[in-house]
Amino acid sequence: MSIGYACLTVGVHNAGFKSCTIKNAGYEKLLGLIEHNLTSLENIIDYNIENNINLFRISSDIIPFGSSVVNNIPWWDIFEERFQIIGEKIKKSNMRVSMHPGQYTVLNSPKHEVVHRAVEDLIYHNHFLDCLNAGRDSKIILHIGGVYGDKKSAIMRFMDNYKLLDENIKNRLVIENDDKSFNVRDVLEAGVQLNIPVVYDNLHNTANPYDNSSDDFWIKECSKTWNISDGRQKVHYSQQNPHKKKGSHSETIGINEFMEFYKHVGGENLDIMLEVKDKNISCIKCINSTVQHENIKYLEKEWSRYKYSVLEKSPEDYLKIRQMLKNKNVYDAVGFYNILEFAMSKKEEKGHAINSLQHVWGYFKGVATENEKSIFMKLVDEYMKSETSLQTVKSHLKKLTIKYRQEYLKNSYYFILS
Repeated sequence: MSIGYACLTVGVHNAGFKSCTIKNAGYEKLLGLIEHNLTSLENIIDYNIENNINLFRISSDIIPFGSSVVNNIPWWDIFEERFQIIGEKIKKSNMRVSMHPGQYTVLNSPKHEVVHRAVEDLIYHNHFLDCLNAGRDSKIILHIGGVYGDKKSAIMRFMDNYKLLDENIKNRLVIENDDKSFNVRDVLEAGVQLNIPVVYDNLHNTANPYDNSSDDFWIKECSKTWNISDGRQKVHYSQQNPHKKKGSHSETIGINEFMEFYKHVGGENLDIMLEVKDKNISCIKCINSTVQHENIKYLEKEWSRYKYSVLEKSPEDYLKIRQMLKNKNVYDAVGFYNILEFAMSKKEEKGHAINSLQHVWGYFKGVATENEKSIFMKLVDEYMKSETSLQTVKSHLKKLTIKYRQEYLKNSYYFILS
């Protein structure tokens, strides 16, 4: 069993990707972007290894215009050594990686030029995974595409165009139910006929169901499409954002809802890809809650990341967690995260927020200049009078964190959670 997240990280330093417009996509520009993005990918892989994350979806955007004639750079040759280094890290850590082409990669389009571009994009994704020396279990996830007024014809067109693909791409390709057009039954019918593994997405099924069958039922049905050579069956897991339209991903994963799903579907036998806004943060939460660690150090490490965010929202919950962690013989991850989630759901209160600001300021008392201290005190006073925002004060502290290399604060969630 592995639990992973998709593409980007939250709060991880030097892990962002860069792109450019077509008009700026010259040779030197693209070369610099690719080098930067591969460095970011390696930093993400290092972060995943450090945090026991063994499932990760690689962003399609690492090679800008990777499947377009705009990019005529032989990046696979120029960065061959870099790919080998990253690929070896992935292999040694037993990390399973995947990729997911975007919404414009439509294999069942009635337009020949769109299908051609889709095939080229799948060639690019497969080539990228080959450069990492990734195995057949490193999958490329694809949706069936559009309905174009006739679902049956659209599925048949997907099946016909699938034959255009190279065998190596076919070995990696998996298909997924979507939230608007093709429900899980539609996708299963195509998967069975073409011998393509089917990835079940629980939130898509909620938004676009075939019937009222349970997640457990559909996951078992999809499992029949997975062969040993495909690796462990994968599913996508999301929770509904209560403030957005149906099918929108939540900001974070609520641990109780996740654990109910996990236990109901036999999550210990699956690879579960989380699709959630806070990415790696929720991923670590779910891993810690499903793996019964013998040592409470995993929760202590999490507490070091959350503590000032919790103090900002709720000193009572801050003290509860501190008390909980005093017992080194009890590992209650779900209870730990329940308190965290409850604390983080509370509304901002100036007194609590200023208390947390003062605690964080303590890291700089002995090193900050008089001007930096003066700015901090002025910002706190303005915040107290509602003349500036809490985020403005925190931004000042973040600059000091970077300037004075306060690693403990840099690795915390204080500047990214609110």
